[in-house]
Amino acid sequence: MANATGVVAPHATCLRVRIRGRPLVGLLRSPASANARGAPLRAAADGGGEDRALGTASAKPRLPRLVGMGSKLVGCGSAVPKLMVSNDDLAKIVDTSDEWISVRTGIRNRRVLTGDETLSGLAMEAAKGALHMAQVDPDDVDLLIMCTSTPDDRFGCGARVQRDLGCKNAWAFDTTAACSGFVVGLITATRFIKGGGFQNILVIGADALSRCVDWTDRGTCILFGDAAGAVLVQACNGDEDGFLGFDVNSDGNGQKHLNAVAKEDGADALLNSNGAPLFPPKKSSFSFIQMNGKEVFRFAVRCVPQSIESALEEAGLSTSSIDWLLLHQANQRIIDAVASRLQIPGEKVISNLANYGNTSAASIPLALDEAVRSGKVKAGDTIAAAGFGAGLTWGSVIMRWG
Repeated sequence: MANATGVVAPHATCLRVRIRGRPLVGLLRSPASANARGAPLRAAADGGGEDRALGTASAKPRLPRLVGMGSKLVGCGSAVPKLMVSNDDLAKIVDTSDEWISVRTGIRNRRVLTGDETLSGLAMEAAKGALHMAQVDPDDVDLLIMCTSTPDDRFGCGARVQRDLGCKNAWAFDTTAACSGFVVGLITATRFIKGGGFQNILVIGADALSRCVDWTDRGTCILFGDAAGAVLVQACNGDEDGFLGFDVNSDGNGQKHLNAVAKEDGADALLNSNGAPLFPPKKSSFSFIQMNGKEVFRFAVRCVPQSIESALEEAGLSTSSIDWLLLHQANQRIIDAVASRLQIPGEKVISNLANYGNTSAASIPLALDEAVRSGKVKAGDTIAAAGFGAGLTWGSVIMRWG
């Protein structure tokens, strides 16, 4: 297979990075102890959980870790905000129209967080749906991976979701890979099962990009919406392994085409009037999402098919083995172009972009949940999923449902 050309320079290559599952060292957990001074911290009364010492280990005994297990998807869930914003609604605040947006993107509506809704709340509801479908008790979750670029807290919200779900025995952490985040989280979960002996892992993709867009910029505000989706990944015997192959990549040369960079408030943030460093520094913030749509489109339709082909090669499968193509829901033209290059017919392509827009890390699990609950995706179906976006990052996974 020919190498993909790069994002920026014509002769650059789409970098390929392969992660191979190896036994992880030092993953055995030990009971948490009191702090070094011997006086355990107490949980705050408004923490939403039990009034117990912070960091206290669960009384539930740990089961022996079984390294080298396979992984399978056994549950999914999703959640979206109540407020729906249509193209016609956007036409009232920016120079656009339903026809202009739908023809260029395939999007007609999107959901936006309002009022007392939070991203953590959406993530929790999506995770509840996955646990219920999988018939797994929160106490039996070993790990929660929160895939988001827009947490409610700058330091992440995975642990908060873990607390609110009642997953007392789970470790939780956040991972940021923008629109590739869910695929990255999914692959990471399979490595913790294979190399670390974890049994049940919640992978949540959730983003609220409505917080990051300039609502006066018709080039970006029309694209994004808020949502959350989750899956429960469970350990299984090797002959039942539902994760057949994957491929992950990044190319920082394309970062300038899609970003939301940190910036200092004020032109004199770094230097004062005498040219000396300013201290203390002024308050920082992040810019709105900046995107070169043409370059991102070219990158996606060039690199995503190659990534899927690499994942299929690792799985020992051909494109004819794919029951469903499930791409990050960014633009219908991208979805159609990738399907065409892989020669996958439209009836095998999952898309709910028209109803939700680009929900970043939430888009793949949201679309998967709808497809499963509608009966479209059935047990044993083979799915080729791919995420792509800021970084630039992209990756693919070949998996079986159920």
